[in-house]
Amino acid sequence: MVGLDIEPGYVTAVETGGHEMSVSRAASAELPAEVVRDGEVVDPVALATVLRALFAEHKFGTRVRLGLANQGVVMRTVDLPPLTDPKQLASAVRFQAQEHIAMPLDQAVLEFQSLGLVGTPDGPRSRVVLVAARRDMVDRLLTATRAAGLRPAGIDLSAFAMIRALHRAEDGLAEVAYINVGGLTNLAVASGTQCVFTRVIPFGTEQMVEALAERRGLTREHSREWLRHVALVEPLESIEGDPEIVRSAREVLLEGVAAIADEARTTLDFYAAQAGGPSAERAVITGPVIGIPGFADRFGEELRIPVEARSVAETEAGSLNGIEPGQATVAAGLTVTEARA
Repeated sequence: MVGLDIEPGYVTAVETGGHEMSVSRAASAELPAEVVRDGEVVDPVALATVLRALFAEHKFGTRVRLGLANQGVVMRTVDLPPLTDPKQLASAVRFQAQEHIAMPLDQAVLEFQSLGLVGTPDGPRSRVVLVAARRDMVDRLLTATRAAGLRPAGIDLSAFAMIRALHRAEDGLAEVAYINVGGLTNLAVASGTQCVFTRVIPFGTEQMVEALAERRGLTREHSREWLRHVALVEPLESIEGDPEIVRSAREVLLEGVAAIADEARTTLDFYAAQAGGPSAERAVITGPVIGIPGFADRFGEELRIPVEARSVAETEAGSLNGIEPGQATVAAGLTVTEARA
């Protein structure tokens, strides 16, 4: 199984060592700016061309599990009458879905996962996690992958994959905010390995790359390299290179980390208000940004809670092919269906 993370600006494919959640093979390819916009496939033909070349060059298997992350995906936790029969539960979910999903059900792909019977103030209830996505959006994603000669074995929320990849036994059942900052920012709050809230913020590394490219007349590739080179650790005067580009790169990074942290903080406050309890008291950050020295620390200062950078590891004979470990996180989580013990 190959995990396939398709984001604005790039696509990442990963094979792992199974439940060990360590990368045995990984590769990434850049996507033209308008192929994927805000997490949705806009140009299936162009995406298929990139995928076909990536899989042929690195000789991945064709069976893939796809990640999905954009503002057109809805996740809700719903309590239903206490039902144990799977068919009755499925019927109840379908009946109640329209009350919780703000899109016509005949235009949506609907899936749910049962969390079993739980105690509530109203007595025992069957709790389910309900996920819905617009059918046309899913169809474009499947069209592109099949046109590339790939065989989609399933589609999963990227938020779920991120949690599976990053959760550690020592996290216990405490609520943790997991944040992947890549082509966009994917935030999920989890209690243990169970996602209880998720939101996609349509701002991430690609917006920073494009901002620097426009300000200094750079290509996207050079802009990306400058952001990593300048980072958020060393004083500007000690960084080699064109002083104007160095200054602009630092400004873009500071603006970017502040914007993402502000959206994340607002999102966590909203979740706390909805849940009627405290917000997550710590966060785990991943994605390409953890390859930028100082980004995670600055993000923690802006978010005002402890932040830890995490990624997946390589197997002993593994290869990340030069991509940042954080960029492989979501794709690695897509290769399995359960978090490691």
